[in-house]
Amino acid sequence: MAKIIYTLTDEAPLLATHSLLPIVEAFTSTAGVEVETRDISLAARILAVFADRLPEDKREANALAELGELAKTPEANIIKLPNISASVPQLKAAIAELNALGYDLPEYDSADDDAKARYDSVKGSAVNPVLREGNSDRRAPAAVKNYARKHPHSMGDWSADSKTEVATMGRDDFRSNEQSVVMPEADTLRIQLVDSAGEVTVLKDDLKVLQGEVVDATVLRAASLDAFLREQVERAKEMGVLFSVHLKATMMKVSDPIIFGHVVKAFFPQTFEKYGDDLAKAGLSANNGLGGIFGGLDALPNGAEIKASFDAEMAEGPELAMVNSDKGITNLHVPSDVIVDASMPAMIRIGGKMWGPDGKEADTLAVIPDSSYAGVYQAVLDDCKANGAYDPVTMGSVPNVGLMAQAAEEYGSHNKTFEITQAGKAQVVTASGEVLMEHDVQPGDIWRACQTKDAPIRDWVKLAVTRARVSETPAIFWLDPERAHDRNLTTLVEKYLPEHDTDGLDISIMSPVEATKKSVERIRKGEDTISVTGNVLRDYNTDLFPILEVGTSAKMLSVVPLMNGGGLFETGAGGSAPKHVEQLVNENYLRWDSLGEFLALAESLEHLARSADNPRAAVLGKALDAATGTLLDEDKSPARRVGQTDNRGSHAWLAVFWAEELAQQTEDAELAEAFAPIAKELREKADVIAEEMIAVQGEPADLGGYYRPDADKTEQVMRPSQTLNTIINRLNSPGN
Repeated sequence: MAKIIYTLTDEAPLLATHSLLPIVEAFTSTAGVEVETRDISLAARILAVFADRLPEDKREANALAELGELAKTPEANIIKLPNISASVPQLKAAIAELNALGYDLPEYDSADDDAKARYDSVKGSAVNPVLREGNSDRRAPAAVKNYARKHPHSMGDWSADSKTEVATMGRDDFRSNEQSVVMPEADTLRIQLVDSAGEVTVLKDDLKVLQGEVVDATVLRAASLDAFLREQVERAKEMGVLFSVHLKATMMKVSDPIIFGHVVKAFFPQTFEKYGDDLAKAGLSANNGLGGIFGGLDALPNGAEIKASFDAEMAEGPELAMVNSDKGITNLHVPSDVIVDASMPAMIRIGGKMWGPDGKEADTLAVIPDSSYAGVYQAVLDDCKANGAYDPVTMGSVPNVGLMAQAAEEYGSHNKTFEITQAGKAQVVTASGEVLMEHDVQPGDIWRACQTKDAPIRDWVKLAVTRARVSETPAIFWLDPERAHDRNLTTLVEKYLPEHDTDGLDISIMSPVEATKKSVERIRKGEDTISVTGNVLRDYNTDLFPILEVGTSAKMLSVVPLMNGGGLFETGAGGSAPKHVEQLVNENYLRWDSLGEFLALAESLEHLARSADNPRAAVLGKALDAATGTLLDEDKSPARRVGQTDNRGSHAWLAVFWAEELAQQTEDAELAEAFAPIAKELREKADVIAEEMIAVQGEPADLGGYYRPDADKTEQVMRPSQTLNTIINRLNSPGN
């Protein structure tokens, strides 16, 4: 039987799965397609790495490792939903919840070296590098784009005298200090720190690299970072704008929490100068944000005094951008609350503003310390100041082809990123002892190396040419001539492009800033431009442009053609998932939009039809695409407030439209006959189903947990229509 693997993840996507998956299983079973699940949630990942320390009845299989191996095979057909890329506060909260459920796990702060290493292995972007054995092809489907044009989302007004701007270092940062080599042959590298006395400390050994692999090293200098941050705090106050910092403390799980800690200290210099030792002794780190610090002050004898010092500096400094002004949660409370690829587009969309302590929108100084990609956002800000907001009705699109296979580029740097502890030279050394790259470093500097294999680069170039040809759209490689890594990549792109038929195609190479300017110029004309980018820019661009174009990145089609022939189908971004869970718990209303899941499933079925020679799967996929279009046209996507169609209601309507499409299609008469009575019954009872869905709204919902919700309780919450359940369960029964 043909097989699709559907991943169980976290937060709102997991809740939605409890509602949608029974429908998916019922419909796909009619084509002989088996849908299996694998749990790659944060809780499951924690339990998997501690399996040998747990009793047998508490152990969890390592589903992520299993899927990582499957992704390397032609048979792979994986639907991957958004998962938590855990920051330390999230990790600690998940551990506490699991301990309360009877899992004997060590506390994170007191864990031994072995346990700490296990926890660190599930922090940050632990999932994506394992599964992404291919590069990314991400774009807005025609149905989504057409819907946005017919029903444009709100866009804030822009003023030419807006004070909002991006502040970035521009020197002594990762971009300016980067060195890069293309390996002439396979080797085993070592990363080491040589102090002034010539003593060598090995930071990482046995680093295998392949011939043709691009290896980089760079450093962000702590002293320059601190000076820069102090200057920005003063600038924000002088300008009369909000102060905000935008990092990626989840994916860049080593470097960015450290940078975040520097920001917190720069905003509260007097407090940390006076009480820094007290906080450190209590295990209260600036890297974890104000939320973690404030939560631990009650245990300190001088906790009230320290809190008063924080409050005084807060009052004296510039106003902070807020995550939740009603609850007093600032931009500096939790490192994972403000993620650059989601926060910057949201700010741009509402007119270059963020929310202040008074609950009102205000201009903002957006601090992005490393200058590698900060210029992209400044270019968009400049364009909006000059030309006003973008118009979703007329604007073009910027699909993306992203280099990410086999942990390519900066997102693959976690295990090669270090906070330097002593002055000396950080070096990358070959097996023969040759120093490939070297930086002078001081204590506190953040040094990192990263790798990009040759095979993914070749595949990326091929995918870019293919996408440009299929869509008849210009493609721009976003490569920075001032970055050593990008200069090497440019050489390789120019080497590999002639291997493909590019006749008649418009393919160019530009710096990210110039590529941004060109792309937004074309957007305003209603023209499309493919951005062909590296790994981090892939992540940034596939939030930036979709949020402006269609209101959210969750509505994008994200296909990963795996390099060995399989398929990985990703379902959109999950940055808003925590807020959705909060609303469900408070009001039994889930506004998560599963459109990404619908799009991914249709592509998965089309892929399965080709790979497993299953024409009925193709019929199902085509019908699902048509049903998704109808769902959008008839405005049956989740609304925002109680009393309207929520996530569960949208799933019910999808079942109606999908069944009707299958009953009406003429490619498979047997399938049409089987779905005719199902479609008729679903349509006749659609109003009853909708009433049952709405009837449960408005009261608190009990899920039995956040990181490890109780399956039975969640099932009950997410499948409230007994009428729908009866129809779907009957379709899912053997013989139907």
